[in-house]
Amino acid sequence: MKLFGTDGVRGEAGKFLTAEMAMKVAMSLGIYLQKSAVTRKILVGKDTRRSGYMIENAIVSGLTAVGYDVVQVGPMPTPAIAFITENMRCDAGIMISASHNSFEDNGIKLFDGHGNKFPSSVEGEIESIYFDTEKLLDAQVTGRKIGKAKRIDDVIGRYIIQLKNSFPVNMTLQGMRIVLDTANGAAYKVGPTVLEELGAEVIVLHNKPDGFNINEGCGALHTKELCQNVMKYRADLGIALDGDADRLVVVDEQGEVVDGDQLLGALGVYLNDQHLLKGEGIVSTVMSNAALDDYMQENGLTLYRSDVGDKNVLEVMKEKGINFGGEQSGHIIMHDFAKTGDGLVAALQVLSLIIAKNKPASAVLRPFSLYPQTLVNINVQTKKPLDSIKGLEELLNSIEACDMRHLIRYSGTENKLRLLLECKDAKMMRTKMEELVTFFKKALND
Repeated sequence: MKLFGTDGVRGEAGKFLTAEMAMKVAMSLGIYLQKSAVTRKILVGKDTRRSGYMIENAIVSGLTAVGYDVVQVGPMPTPAIAFITENMRCDAGIMISASHNSFEDNGIKLFDGHGNKFPSSVEGEIESIYFDTEKLLDAQVTGRKIGKAKRIDDVIGRYIIQLKNSFPVNMTLQGMRIVLDTANGAAYKVGPTVLEELGAEVIVLHNKPDGFNINEGCGALHTKELCQNVMKYRADLGIALDGDADRLVVVDEQGEVVDGDQLLGALGVYLNDQHLLKGEGIVSTVMSNAALDDYMQENGLTLYRSDVGDKNVLEVMKEKGINFGGEQSGHIIMHDFAKTGDGLVAALQVLSLIIAKNKPASAVLRPFSLYPQTLVNINVQTKKPLDSIKGLEELLNSIEACDMRHLIRYSGTENKLRLLLECKDAKMMRTKMEELVTFFKKALND
């Protein structure tokens, strides 16, 4: 597909993701929904990027042009849009965000009327409509059929209630000190509010968005300042969200970042001990460390793997009847409470685990040791098909002969080639990674 990647449409705002593109994507969604539309109402939310104004207005124009009413809710986390779409009985939801990317980028994420991300097959149908000029022209309505738009500013309360309902009713955060980094993003209001209402003392970092500082040196991808502040304030936990709050990174009371796979393992076993885990297993992606497989087996559980992307994780969860899964990067899906990765829901489950164990975060969030793993990203101009690169198969065979796991893939959201190696022999792994990087830099520039 030319528009949709791993997580919706994403690219540089004004260059790739133009106002015209946003309008046509919205029209294409409306046309696709025509046969199943019930309320002819679509929800639109966004994060705090300046370009959100441009894209939001273009989307409203596109939807109203094909006869849909639009509900605009302003800056809200991605999982909030998924929840409110269903809660307000909308036919679909649209989130304008490029997640963890810098402010120059923006994106469009689409949800069905139940708050689920559309599968790739549906995205393909929407994309086909996008490139059908005649269909776009024929679908535009006139007169009384043209849609209307209205802005609602108080829906944040619905989401706050949903978040608090995900936290055990017999628990409180009273006496806990938490440092929260909202990444100058969509959760800059709701994050502190929820934690404070549940009783925590909250030190908030990066909650003053200006349209350009989203994810800038802060949030889930930049945790140095969070680690320092956890130590400075002697906090019980540090929580970092990304720009649209669908990702969580946790810092323990010693100021150390907890690995995403260790977090998944700790939460999975905790949920199982509380008889809250369905399907006798959890789902993660091909990126997860093999030590997570072993830890699940030791606890009588199964780790199922999906392709990269929380949408793919969710598809396997549904297939296997499982209610918990996530990505090593911090997208954690608690399906009993959220339809997509939700950083705040996951954070509340982490806090309930710490309270239940009555031990520091460092003692309960690293229940197993990881096998050595290294990930390198290489910037690329074009994504040359991997199976067309001469000599790659032989190189990968030599890596496998060393009892080493590898994953080579292009990013679905950025112009990068991602190289992952995992092996119990760290020295050998580093040597092979150097060989792999040298090979690709030459192969992709020839």
